[in-house]
Amino acid sequence: MKSVVGLLLFVVLVFGCKSNAKDDRIAEKKVEFNQGLTSELKEMAEIDQVAANIPEGKYKEWSVEKWNNFKDSVFVNNQIRIEQIFNEFGFVGFDLAGEEGSTHFWLIVQHSDHNPDFQKRVLEKMKMEVEKENANPSSYGLLVDRVKINTGEKQIYGTQVSYNFETGQAYSGNLLDSLTVNERRKSIGLPPLEEYLNQMTEMHFEMNKLYFLDKGISKPKLYNLE
Repeated sequence: MKSVVGLLLFVVLVFGCKSNAKDDRIAEKKVEFNQGLTSELKEMAEIDQVAANIPEGKYKEWSVEKWNNFKDSVFVNNQIRIEQIFNEFGFVGFDLAGEEGSTHFWLIVQHSDHNPDFQKRVLEKMKMEVEKENANPSSYGLLVDRVKINTGEKQIYGTQVSYNFETGQAYSGNLLDSLTVNERRKSIGLPPLEEYLNQMTEMHFEMNKLYFLDKGISKPKLYNLE
């Protein structure tokens, strides 16, 4: 009887150790850098940025309707493809596509406003990668706010801005607890809100300079940082 018990114990220990060792190897397996995916994400991000900005080059000759249809098609088609990538790889972190590739993946998700449910799914996975230092925490904050705004909630970090129609000055609407927003921003590597709003105001002014000059506005209206 003792010999049978001893044999059973030996079998359990041996096979149990093998199983644990296998699990450890799986857990320690590193994600391999995917150059093909990285290149594809770069191409997708390039066309995204064409659609996300004001018309330039040949696009300036297009009608408003044609331009808007083009923008919509870019964002929709990019979102369809990026969702396929997400379903295969999860959130694309630094290990899989480098910092630039990860940023390109995030950017396309950020502009998938027609599908906030998808943005929310990605956000949950991105949080896990940020905690592992495998994704950019500042970009995570921008996606947090994007999802909040797109689902009718108050934004946390004030990254999503609107502009005063008369002055072009940027402001963060629907913001949760504005008194402590800079503490939250600092925790994920974002600059103070006032600096960020001034940057966005200056960018908006440059993009619409002819419009503002025509209104007699020769420089952007900035927040006092003192």
